[in-house]
Amino acid sequence: MRNFFLFFLRLLFRVRVVGDLTVFDHADRLLIVSSLRSRLDTLLLGLFLPLHPVVIVPPGETKGRVMRWMLRYIDHEPLDMSHPATVKRLLKLLRVGSPVALFPEGRIARDNAVMKVYPVPALVAMKSSATVLPVNVERAGQWLGPSRGNSWLARLLPAITIRILPPARIDGVNGGSARRRREHATRRLTSIMQTMTLQSYTFKPIFECFLDACAAHGRNTVLMEDPRGGPQTYGQILRTSLALARLSKRYTRERENVGVLLPNVVTTVGVVLGLSAAGRVPAMLNYTSGQHGMEIARAAAGVRTVITSRRFIEQARLQPLLDALAGCTIIYLEEARSQFGLLDKLWLVAFALRFPRLAMVRQSAEAPAVVLFTSGSEGRAKGVVLSHQAVIANVAQIRTVLAFTPRDKILNPLPLYHAYSFTAGMVLPLITGTRLYLYISALHYRAIPETAYRHDCTVLFGTSTLLSYYASNASPMDFCRLRYVISGGEKLSPDVARVWMEKFGLRILDGYGCTECAPVISLTTPSFYRSGAVGVFLPGIDYRLENVPGIEKGSLLHVRGPNLMLGYYFYDQPGALQPPRSEVGPGWHNTGDVVALEEDGFVTICGRIRRFAKIGGEMVSLDQVEQVARQASPDHYHAAVLSVHETSGESTVLFTTDPVLDRITLQRTARELGVQDLAVARRVVRVAALPLLGHGKTDYVRLQQVLAQNLPEAASF
Repeated sequence: MRNFFLFFLRLLFRVRVVGDLTVFDHADRLLIVSSLRSRLDTLLLGLFLPLHPVVIVPPGETKGRVMRWMLRYIDHEPLDMSHPATVKRLLKLLRVGSPVALFPEGRIARDNAVMKVYPVPALVAMKSSATVLPVNVERAGQWLGPSRGNSWLARLLPAITIRILPPARIDGVNGGSARRRREHATRRLTSIMQTMTLQSYTFKPIFECFLDACAAHGRNTVLMEDPRGGPQTYGQILRTSLALARLSKRYTRERENVGVLLPNVVTTVGVVLGLSAAGRVPAMLNYTSGQHGMEIARAAAGVRTVITSRRFIEQARLQPLLDALAGCTIIYLEEARSQFGLLDKLWLVAFALRFPRLAMVRQSAEAPAVVLFTSGSEGRAKGVVLSHQAVIANVAQIRTVLAFTPRDKILNPLPLYHAYSFTAGMVLPLITGTRLYLYISALHYRAIPETAYRHDCTVLFGTSTLLSYYASNASPMDFCRLRYVISGGEKLSPDVARVWMEKFGLRILDGYGCTECAPVISLTTPSFYRSGAVGVFLPGIDYRLENVPGIEKGSLLHVRGPNLMLGYYFYDQPGALQPPRSEVGPGWHNTGDVVALEEDGFVTICGRIRRFAKIGGEMVSLDQVEQVARQASPDHYHAAVLSVHETSGESTVLFTTDPVLDRITLQRTARELGVQDLAVARRVVRVAALPLLGHGKTDYVRLQQVLAQNLPEAASF
């Protein structure tokens, strides 16, 4: 009967086992870990893996009569991963030489994110010194989420691959309590499970991933909407993108960087997908950067063609920006629609919509997918070239630690020219089927809470500054449906986190990243949360820490991973791609951030290396100067910048919206906090409001310009 099951399952599901199988011959004690995606997984591991391991089945999965009958033909034991007595039984099995396969999450997983990992298997691995072997049971299209559009046969009988991944070990820690050792082992096993899940993803070009999602979720599934139009389905977005792909080929060349100057609307998503389908690279232009910033971006990326909307230019009063694009071909969408003739429509209906994979331009996952630009908040903006793999890998990393499903609805008010919004706020919904509401501007502080309430949004993206404004303008019920509130782009203020918890009962998940990493590097999750930290590094991220003379707490962070950029475009070297490189070596990126890494893996941001002032021979963080001001005046907004004088050297200047805040109050607060007097700004400038960039970060460049004008104790913007 066992051989019959082997033949039957291999025939139905085209089961194949891939990976290095020699580990089964060399390991004395083997603990196989996997995620339980289906009740069938227990049979697959027991039947197809070498040595026929003892499969530990969650007790709740053995109640069915058919399941009990099938389990008779494999070695198995029903054990509860939450029960401490399970440790002794597992240790006994391993010590007599039996390989053991188990599911550390203790139940069938609901989605692609790694759920709760129980301490029992982690303790067993640590105490037995067993080889931990991750084994992933992969189904075709599994990573796209629940399927609705595929044929019933593809959904019922997907091709299955059992992938053997590199083995690992969970070493113990010296000293400490039993709880400390248990937590260490559990974190290590969680990391192994997350890495295993990440390696199950397939990295393809963005448009191909979108087509896969269309097939998985169905073209009639509603996906996106914005304030200007009704809900758009996968099929409608596909239709728009294919039409724009055909039009873009008339004005541009393959692999050309094409400027995109459009707001947060569904049409912008269609333009990005259309350029990707045509083999072009969208360069997302920041329409809040001004003429100078626009000229820098255009020149650095070698943009010769720009797609925009006449209506958008007129309503946003962006006509001066077009002067910075002199010499570029400007394509207005309103006029391009009229050029889509009868033959084009026949091509679209009769060919492209039926066979979209034949209509698109084939390209590698390692080819450039988008050009984004650094914020320029501390200097001249650079063009960051991200590959398709980098963007899709970052989506996969996020999905490994946070669950996004078609049941969710994301409210994204952040501009799509920002890496945070582009990856998490656009590409992630396209792939996962998570519904998306694109709002036109992040600065509409009163409208956004109302939008979240009216449209039943469950996820909100923002920055610390924006979330502060939303909280002050929202009713306690406006965010009643939110499940995740994710902050990124700048350091989360403790006061903002406190207000959201007190007013809405919501814990903000703080993320850290940079445009060069597409952008997320670490993220707070429900499983890994600590106030003041930005979570732990995402799976697949390698890091190195470099000591900086004069800075006692924290080290300079260098990273690499599948989500790292292809390279930079610089203003003085237009169109020349400069691959990533840091002091660690080629393929590494110097983030410029000083971070503190705790023993348990939590990351705390201490500040940017450029945001340190050397005063009296000591290094002073400008972030700490702002922290003192926030403590002294929590109801107002503050920003610290560096002032350099030829005679007196470096000093700090604090811009504040508090009309009465002075150095005496700051000094008193610094003493209460127990920080050095150097953390008190040498000069206080009062302003009505701080200047913000389009995605909500403080515009430090503009503050430096104001400071250069040597203004008195008050300024306005």
